[in-house]
Amino acid sequence: MNPINQLFQKKEREILSVYFTAGFPAINDTEGVILALQNAGIDLVEVGIPFSDPLADGPVIQESSTIALRNGMNLHLLFSQLEQMKDKVHIPLILMGYLNPIMQYGFENFCRDCKKTGISGMIIPDLPFNDYLSDCKPVADRYGLKIIMLITPETSDERIRLIDEHTDGFIYMVSSAATTGAQNRFDEKKLDYFRHVDRMNLRNPLLIGFGISNHATLAAAFEHASGAIIGSRFIRLLAEEKNPEAAVKKLLESLFK
Repeated sequence: MNPINQLFQKKEREILSVYFTAGFPAINDTEGVILALQNAGIDLVEVGIPFSDPLADGPVIQESSTIALRNGMNLHLLFSQLEQMKDKVHIPLILMGYLNPIMQYGFENFCRDCKKTGISGMIIPDLPFNDYLSDCKPVADRYGLKIIMLITPETSDERIRLIDEHTDGFIYMVSSAATTGAQNRFDEKKLDYFRHVDRMNLRNPLLIGFGISNHATLAAAFEHASGAIIGSRFIRLLAEEKNPEAAVKKLLESLFK
């Protein structure tokens, strides 16, 4: 069974996933960040593939991508780092990146190297759903990998159910149609959206991302979905602390105090 499915089978609620950009703050931080998150009890880690034009990302993650690229991070190096540490990692890892660098790498090559380095799945925000069905899903399935799709407040119920029918693992529930970035609280409109999707009784579990940065936003995500995804808040702490363990400690303090 894929480790993502194993996770949700073992733990149905209050799952915490954390995103970071590979190669940030420093080129060789990948192992240290992943192990610091794992040792702190984080359930799932999303490893960001830096890209020069990350359209869905807010300024914090955009800046981390710029720094990571300047540091020399690329997919070949990232896979090399992941392979060296794969025996130390016992939680699911997901690669999150845009279509362009993945297709330049070659999608089958990408899936093969994901499998070889212990990656459980991928999130490709700009992958069209029809291309996912016709071209990408059959290849990913051969390697036992999950392709996680995103929904937003603008996604129709019909499309949500279509995504639910043709994906496996979990659905990434974006809290707003805007870019990533921390928020102090979710307004009633966003909470209504969470409640509506939760009431759809989808087959796949939901993780809420974009804007989760404190106890209030985390509690809302835990109430209306299987868990939450943290991104910008952790990236900012990595930049401030320059030490993965200290950044993770501060993150958890801000979320659970």
